[in-house]
Amino acid sequence: MEENIKPAKEITCCVSQCDVPLDKDYWEKQWKQNQTGWDIGYASPPLTEYMNSYSDKDASILIPGCGNAYEAEALANAGFTDITLIDIAPSAVEILQKKFEAISSVKVLCEDFFRHEGEYDLILEQTFFCAIPPSRRMEYAEKSASLLKNDGIVAGVLFDRTFEQEGPPFGGCPCEYKPVLEPHFHISKMEECRNSIPQRAGSEVFIELIKKNRLD
Repeated sequence: MEENIKPAKEITCCVSQCDVPLDKDYWEKQWKQNQTGWDIGYASPPLTEYMNSYSDKDASILIPGCGNAYEAEALANAGFTDITLIDIAPSAVEILQKKFEAISSVKVLCEDFFRHEGEYDLILEQTFFCAIPPSRRMEYAEKSASLLKNDGIVAGVLFDRTFEQEGPPFGGCPCEYKPVLEPHFHISKMEECRNSIPQRAGSEVFIELIKKNRLD
C-alpha cells in the first residue's frame, strides 16, 4: 500500500452517503420511468479499446450492472464466446434476454451481484461501481476478487470527480479507491482515462486490477 494512504474506513474526502435503499425495487423503478441517464447509447470506448487488445476470445467475462449491455454486443461481434451479464432490474433483464436470445455466447441473469456465484477471467467495470453506495465498496472489492480466477482482472473506468447531487452516481478519486482495492488486487493501472466520451473527459480513471493470489 502506498505510504501515507489512510485505511479505507477513514477515507472521507470524496465519498457521498446515500439514504435511499439501492435495491431491486429502486433500479426497476428507474427502468420503468426511463431514468437511465447513465446510458450513453453505445459501447464504452475505453472498454472496447481495452478488449481489442485482449487476445483470449474464450475468456470467461462478467459484466455486472450491465444495463443495455452495448459492451456485450461488441464483444460477441468481436468473437468472444463466454459473456455473462448481470442486472438486478427485471425490466432490464427482459430487454437483454430478447436482445441476445439468438447469441449463444451471451448469458443474461437477473441477480444481485453480491449474491452471484461463478468464476471468471475478467470482470468489466462500466457504471456499476458508481451505482453502489460507497459503504459497500470494500464489499465490492472482496466480492469481485472472489469471483475471479487466480490472476483474474477487473478492468474499466471509475469516476475521478465528486457530484453535487445525492447519488447515484457516486464519485470518488484514486486516493479513496486504492486502499479499498489494494487488499485484494495488484493495481496494474489507475490512470487518467484518455479516451472517455466527451461528456466525461477529464473525470474518469481507467483501471486494470489483477487479483492477488493467496501467497502474494
